[in-house]
Amino acid sequence: MTTSPQQPPGLTRRDFLSAGAKLGAAILAAPYIVRAAAPQEAGDTINVGLIGCGEEGRVLLSAALKIPNIRFVAVCDIWPYNRGYGERLLKKFGHDPKPYEDYREMLSDIPGIDAVIVATPDFMHAEHTNASLRAGKHVYCEKLISNTVEGARSMVATARATGRFLQIGHQRRSNPRYVYAHDRLLGQAHILGRITAADAQWNRAVTEDLGCPAHQEIPEAILHKYGYANMHEFRNWRWFRKYSGGVISDLGAHQIDIFNWMLGANPRSVLAGGGRDYYTNHEWYDNVTAIYEFPTKTGIVRAVYQVETTTSAGGGYHEYIMGDEGALKISENPKYTRLYREARAPEWDKWVSDGLIIRPGTGEGALPPVKPWEKPRPKLSMVSKSDSTVDVRETAELSAWDMPVVLDKAIHQPHLENFFDAMRGKGSLHSPGEVGFATAVTVLKVNDAVAARKMLMFAPEDFTA
Repeated sequence: MTTSPQQPPGLTRRDFLSAGAKLGAAILAAPYIVRAAAPQEAGDTINVGLIGCGEEGRVLLSAALKIPNIRFVAVCDIWPYNRGYGERLLKKFGHDPKPYEDYREMLSDIPGIDAVIVATPDFMHAEHTNASLRAGKHVYCEKLISNTVEGARSMVATARATGRFLQIGHQRRSNPRYVYAHDRLLGQAHILGRITAADAQWNRAVTEDLGCPAHQEIPEAILHKYGYANMHEFRNWRWFRKYSGGVISDLGAHQIDIFNWMLGANPRSVLAGGGRDYYTNHEWYDNVTAIYEFPTKTGIVRAVYQVETTTSAGGGYHEYIMGDEGALKISENPKYTRLYREARAPEWDKWVSDGLIIRPGTGEGALPPVKPWEKPRPKLSMVSKSDSTVDVRETAELSAWDMPVVLDKAIHQPHLENFFDAMRGKGSLHSPGEVGFATAVTVLKVNDAVAARKMLMFAPEDFTA
């Protein structure tokens, strides 16, 4: 197939209407549903090799199998248990992949591979990606781009030198609801007014460490060959410093990337705290809270990020962008997504009539509006314990609005489609290596701040690979 060179830094984001024309019908006055693109001609089939068929590799595999004219020709994993799973699944869907333990054999043995999906532990991303790029393959690499800034920088440099595409798996940047929020609500309508604050969270319940099925252990010599101390660390690599950046890079990377994107800036400082307070057999923190300062065009925005791995309480995972005229709460889980209008803001009737937003109570799952005669009437004094009336210093609950955008496919699928479309010359990458690098710098500094127990500063040049 014919491929295109790596796009230069500073890619122009797609306008929502052109995105709608490409992915489906853009209907502003009614829900916009992104569906699979029309099949390409047979000669446009992309041959793909998968490196890493663990938890994330399987998620990407399942999403990619829904995309027309993608053919998996190889699956690579050092664990036969994973490798066998990937091979069986692909054959079930009509693919005929060749299995490999060593990625180097895969790259040299099948010259017809057009693209490689890298879904290995973070500490191997640079090695696997750089080798694939040098072999002439385009690469989709899971986030975090690397567990070190140096590794991330090398990946961007290799992509530039080879002229290959490098897409980093920050899949929210291709999610049509996020694209709509960024391009239309914030970028075009400025519906939130001046953005003044942001926060995000990801809370998970307590989980046990992963074990190994009986008689499926990887021989110690093989583990050592590929950089693992033992089977326990291989299975639970996210908790160990050699292999990852901990929960702030495992979970926080997705959401902190949203700060950078939605605010249109990189942070100037970060203050963070966290600890290894619950899982005493782990090396990385099980909880982290970070406070960033973003110097945006309209003023400083402080953004707070929290990740907990000992409780699922508190509203799951979402990002919150707050302004003086409204707020946007958004998540890959649609039930957490809402727009809120501040009382001081201009009426939103214009945006409703233009189809930009959905009036409260009219969208799927939307909350009913608060009618004027139902709003609590504040007293002039503090409420008593027995009185449910709102205190004068408390703002009445705001009505919730929604976006006319629906995604009816796997959350990773649009991002993979964007990668394959870019290879076919049909658009630009949404999360190229340069974006992944800047996010890695933003994220990894948090661990340094936790260890230093003080605010750390960024320099503008820190974000340039």
